[in-house]
Amino acid sequence: MDKWEMYMEIQQLIKQGFSKTKAAEKLGVSRSTIYRNLEKSPSEMVDWVESLKSRRKKLDPYKELILSWLREHPDMSAAQVQDWLEEKYASMKIGESTVRAFVRELREEYQIEKETSPREYEAIPELPMGEQIQVDFGHTKQKTSDNKEVKLNFIAFVLANSRYKYKEWLDRPFTTQDVIRTHENAFRWFKGIPRELVYDQDSLIVVSENSGDLILTKEFQQYKETRNLNLHVCRKADPESKGKIENVVGFMKHNFAKHRVFHTIDSWNEQGWRWLNRTGNYKIHNTTKKRPAEVFSLEKQHLRPVTQDIDLVNNYENSITRSVHKDNTIRYLSNRYSLPLGTFNKHESVCVKEIEDNHLLIYISQTSEIVAKHKIPEGKGHLVKDRNHSRDRTKGVDAFIDTVANQFVDTDIEIAYDYLYALRGKYPRYIKDQLQIILRETKNNNNSILSATLHECIKRNLYSATDFSDVVSYLKRQRRVDDTVTDNDETVTPLNKISGWIMETEAQKRKVDTYTNILEGDSI
Repeated sequence: MDKWEMYMEIQQLIKQGFSKTKAAEKLGVSRSTIYRNLEKSPSEMVDWVESLKSRRKKLDPYKELILSWLREHPDMSAAQVQDWLEEKYASMKIGESTVRAFVRELREEYQIEKETSPREYEAIPELPMGEQIQVDFGHTKQKTSDNKEVKLNFIAFVLANSRYKYKEWLDRPFTTQDVIRTHENAFRWFKGIPRELVYDQDSLIVVSENSGDLILTKEFQQYKETRNLNLHVCRKADPESKGKIENVVGFMKHNFAKHRVFHTIDSWNEQGWRWLNRTGNYKIHNTTKKRPAEVFSLEKQHLRPVTQDIDLVNNYENSITRSVHKDNTIRYLSNRYSLPLGTFNKHESVCVKEIEDNHLLIYISQTSEIVAKHKIPEGKGHLVKDRNHSRDRTKGVDAFIDTVANQFVDTDIEIAYDYLYALRGKYPRYIKDQLQIILRETKNNNNSILSATLHECIKRNLYSATDFSDVVSYLKRQRRVDDTVTDNDETVTPLNKISGWIMETEAQKRKVDTYTNILEGDSI
C-alpha cells in the first residue's frame, strides 16, 4: 500500500482501540512508523506525500546510466547496481536501501521486469572461528571488448564463520599445480590455515572418495602432507554440506562477473580483488548481519600460522586430470578421446599430458600406466578413437549365451541355457556384464564345482552372476579344492605301479547280519 493508504489505515486502527504496538504488528511496520504517521494531521500528510513526487533523489544524476544497465541486463540486482556505481565513482557513498528503492521505482516506471531463477539452500549450524574453509570451483562465459565470448574458470575460498572470501581466475582449465598455488595464495590472504578444508569431489584433488578413505591425486597428497592439512570431501550431489561456498560461487558469478567485459586475465583478477575489498568482504552478510571483514579481524587469530613457503615449481609436477565418462572417453580442449573398455569401471579419473609430435598421452596417476595415446586433431568437437578400444560386436547376446552355456558339462547344458535366459530376462541391460562374470568363473573352476554351483543357484532361486560367483567361492571353501582348472576327460596317471595295483584291489565285504550278531552277543 502507498503512504496515504498506510496513514488512513493507522488512523482507523487507533480509532478502533488498537494500541500502537498492536497496530504496528497488524500492518507489519515498525512502531516508529506508527508514531511518525500519528504526528501528522491529514493536511500535513497530503502536503508531505505531494512533496515526495517532486523531491530530488540522490541517484537522479545517475538515472540514465542505471536505466541503461537495467534495459541491457533485466536480471541485474540492486546490489550489483550499487557495486557498479561504487566501482565507477570511487567517492560515492550510498546506502543499500536507497539503491533498492531507486531501482524498484525505475522498474515500475519503465516496466522492466526482473528475470529471476530462485534457488533454495539448507541452513547449517555456525562453526567455531578458525574451524573451516570451504573450497569450490566455478566458471563463467564473458564477453570480450571485441564482442567475442571467452570461458573463464575460478576457484573460491570462504572462511565458514566470518564469510571472508578469496578467489582467483584463469582463462584456461586449472591444473593440480594451479590448485596448489592458489591454496598458498589463499592462506597468505587469510594469514593462516584452518583446522579443516571442505571440498567437492573434484578430479584435480580427489581420485576417489573410497567410502571415506580419501585417495588424492599424487601431487595434492604430497601437498597435503607438507602443509599437514585436514581434508573433508563432500558426498556427491550433496551441496548442502558446503552451502556457504555454493552461495559464494553464485555471488561471484552474479554480482561480480555478470555483464562485466573481459580484457585480460591479469586485469580481471585485479578487478576481482578490488571487488572483494569493496563488496565481497565489506557488504553486510544477509545471514550473519555483519561485515565479513570485521569478523575476520577476530577469526584470523584462530588460524594456524603459515610458517614457511613451499617451492611449488620443484616439488609438484604439472598435470591435468580428467574425469572418465561412462562411454570410456575423456574430454580435453573441446574434443573427446577414447579409452580402453572397462576404464570407467576401474578409474574415476586419469591424467593427460601433451607430448611432442602433437600427441596426447593418457595415464593413471597412481601407477603411471599409459592407457592411451592419441593424435590431437585440429578444431573442436571431434571424437578421437582408437579402434582397439572398441567392443567386439561380431557376436550378439545369443552367441555369447551359447559360448557360456557350452562351458558346462553335456548333462548340464540345457539347464545352463535355462539359467542364462532367466538372467537375460532379469537383467536385459546388463546381460553382457552378467555373462562375462559367469564366463570368468567357468574358466577358473572345474566342472564339478560349476555343476554343483548351477544346481545350487537354481535350487535357491539365485539368479544373478554375482550370486553365482559367491556360490562358487562357498563350495570351493567347503570342498577345499584347488583353484587350478583340470580337464575331467583326461585319465589320471598313477604315481607308481604299486599305487595302481592298490587302486584296483577290492576289500573283503561282509554282510550286515554278521555285525548285528556280534553286537547281540553271538559268536561268528
